[in-house]
Amino acid sequence: MAQFINARENLVTEAIDGMLRASGDASLARLDGYPDIKVVVRTDHNPSRVAIVSGGGSGHEPAHAGFVGKGMLTAAVCGEVFASPSVDAVLAGIMAVTGKGGCLLIVKNYTGDRLNFGLAAEKARALGKRVEMVIVADDIALPDINQPRGVAGTLLVHKIAGYYAAKGAKLAQVADVARRVASSVVSLGISLSSCTVPGNTLEDRVPEGKAELGLGIHGEPGVDLIDFKGARQTAALLSQRLFEHAKPARSYALLLNNLGSATPLEMNVIAHELMSTAAGKKIKLVVGPAPLMTSLDMHGLSASLLPLTPELEIALNAPVGPYAWPGARPNIKPAIVKLPKELKAARVKASRNAGLQALAESICATLVANEARLNELDAKIGDGDTGSTMAAAARGLKAGLAQLPLARHDAFFNAVSETLQKTMGGSSGVLLAIFFAAAGTAVADGKSWPEALQAGLTKMMEYGGAKPGDRTMIDALEPALAALAAGKPLSAAAAAARAGANATAGMQRARAGRASYVSKANLSGVVDPGAEAVASVFEALAKRG
Repeated sequence: MAQFINARENLVTEAIDGMLRASGDASLARLDGYPDIKVVVRTDHNPSRVAIVSGGGSGHEPAHAGFVGKGMLTAAVCGEVFASPSVDAVLAGIMAVTGKGGCLLIVKNYTGDRLNFGLAAEKARALGKRVEMVIVADDIALPDINQPRGVAGTLLVHKIAGYYAAKGAKLAQVADVARRVASSVVSLGISLSSCTVPGNTLEDRVPEGKAELGLGIHGEPGVDLIDFKGARQTAALLSQRLFEHAKPARSYALLLNNLGSATPLEMNVIAHELMSTAAGKKIKLVVGPAPLMTSLDMHGLSASLLPLTPELEIALNAPVGPYAWPGARPNIKPAIVKLPKELKAARVKASRNAGLQALAESICATLVANEARLNELDAKIGDGDTGSTMAAAARGLKAGLAQLPLARHDAFFNAVSETLQKTMGGSSGVLLAIFFAAAGTAVADGKSWPEALQAGLTKMMEYGGAKPGDRTMIDALEPALAALAAGKPLSAAAAAARAGANATAGMQRARAGRASYVSKANLSGVVDPGAEAVASVFEALAKRG
């Protein structure tokens, strides 16, 4: 897959400079020494306070450079993608920001990071700097392993250590609280894909219908390949494993991390499901969902759980400078506000009309039967959902037919309009709701039902902006209704609708709807799906006689 990069060897330096250019007045800078030394530092750090330094391989953005700022990191040392920074780079970061207050290194538990940060710490001490180091090993994917990996829970250590450093705590106290948090936080990740390392092709190792559980943040395979059954199962599994391994507490903080390419919709669903589990009521604070410690473009997520104390809660709630930190927020149930009374639909007394009911049922059945065909047609020129949209409206209408005022055309048309507003999405749903609402008004004003339908079409064109020849459903609807208004039988209306629909295949340009964004080459020979739906309905009604 193509990527928005230049040369791979310049990727990290260019990305750091891009971040700094866009940071505004955030008091950030980088140390000289590209490309060997890639360190982002605060320029407003008080040397009498403890400096918090972290880092590691790149590819996990916004970690770590995105968390440099007031209340969090003082410096972030960046390596190449998924590669630990060198000893010289770490030492440069330590020496650049460490003053009288000393320095705390927060290091993820990977061999390269431990060795390079550790040696740099020894060198800094030899140069007279007071340096402490905390190792974070929060991954519970392999509970029996001697050296668990450090993953997204590291960010909670950053936040809490940064809070104590900012308020002037001594190095020993900051290191102590960081070690306590590091020993308490637990994390677990799950993904539906691997990631694309810049310059390489994606290793598509996760089969359809499966997910990798217990993966790291460097593209390495997960510990288990499990059946994937959706968000609820995923949340239940994460919740079970995390709470089994977490230290007992009355309440917890949850950090929900997007590993790269999970959409905000997916992440919010997972957040809802996690907090809806039996143990979810113990989650008091939530950080995210957000991309915090990613693995390039991995389609996955991780969850981290930290037992709370009043002091840790204060530390997590404290505001910080870095743009990438989303803040900790309380876990609350969704608030529900009652609809304004004016929007509550007036109850209309149901009435019977066997002929109209049969006609409506036939229309609904036709649209449901044609769902797949219309979707396939729409996929060629739109977003592939015309059939589903029409079928959803048809199912909703059919389900409520028994409660509609079938004996009165005006009330029936208005009731259909109300139903379409609720059940049919997209602009087509609104347009058809307008169509039936205007038809209902016309019947109430004394128009016959064919005249009323034409009045509905007029309003539909007025509000929607489309007209015959614009390659929409109107190209089939207008000639069909004109035939009915002229007193012609349903067979003639169906023939007119079919001719109008077929004509859209030869129209080289759409002037309304999503097809208006599609090139002539893609439109050529393809019938407009909305017009096809109209023609199919009239043909089905003509067969009934």
